[in-house]
Amino acid sequence: MNRRDLVRRMGAGLAATTLSPWAIAQPTTTPQRVLRIAHITDVHMQSLVGAAKGFERCLHHAQNLPDKPDLIINGGDAIMEAHGRQADSVKRQWELYRQVLTSENSLPILNCVGNHDIWCRQETKEAFAGGRQWAMDELQMSTRYYSVDRAGWHIVVLDSVQPKADGSWYTAHLDDEQYHWLEADLKAVPEQTPVLVVSHVPILAACVFFDGQRFADENWSVPARWMHSDTVRLTNLFHKYTNVKSALSGHIHLVDRVDYDGVSYFCNGAVSGAWWFGKYHHTAAGYALVDLYSDGSVVNQYVNY
Repeated sequence: MNRRDLVRRMGAGLAATTLSPWAIAQPTTTPQRVLRIAHITDVHMQSLVGAAKGFERCLHHAQNLPDKPDLIINGGDAIMEAHGRQADSVKRQWELYRQVLTSENSLPILNCVGNHDIWCRQETKEAFAGGRQWAMDELQMSTRYYSVDRAGWHIVVLDSVQPKADGSWYTAHLDDEQYHWLEADLKAVPEQTPVLVVSHVPILAACVFFDGQRFADENWSVPARWMHSDTVRLTNLFHKYTNVKSALSGHIHLVDRVDYDGVSYFCNGAVSGAWWFGKYHHTAAGYALVDLYSDGSVVNQYVNY
């Protein structure tokens, strides 16, 4: 083979390589952020210790960000304490919460009921249901659990807080009616639509193992008030639907992230920190910015205000 033939063959090979469809760079689509949420939970509004001013600062901080949220999710425990209190005390707490929210917030809100929101003077299921309805009325919730579609995402808000079997105060799980509703709701969501689940009490969390003395006699112990007692049932349900991408919670006043079986579980800290007395363990008062993307990815950032 002479030099001219060698050059010709090398040129043909280079051309074939250049024109090969496998060698052509394919355009990549960068995921777009479609929704920014301020996850504001555990406000624990009360007339003392500067709670109203603190809540105002939190709302101002979120709304004055250069890249501000599209909506707020209230994760529950809007007021300090309803259980066992006089009705007048509970009424004053709700009035103060509503005053601050009305005067200092312009963003739309999705609400979730927390255990501290429920007035229950008697340890009966009937009293519990009545107290929960009062909280729902204050939060303008027509149902205690629901789902909405926002910016290509399906958002499910659950009711974690249930009376115990004898009507006493309280435990965390989904009652059967709510669970079967959730099954049907997830089944109806198109496979390509990502799902965000919201609950007051964590469905799955790590921080529950670090709040108090949880290990004794060679056993870890986590109360059903701190984390859902039906965690296995719910995670098995989520396993059937790969479009369930993330779950948000509060309740513990601590921050963690658990990734399990394709779902990211974010437990976010409290607006009130340690009930308006500084940090709770290592977690200062704050809220989370939750960014939802077009490809189903989620970024959760805890922000101190």
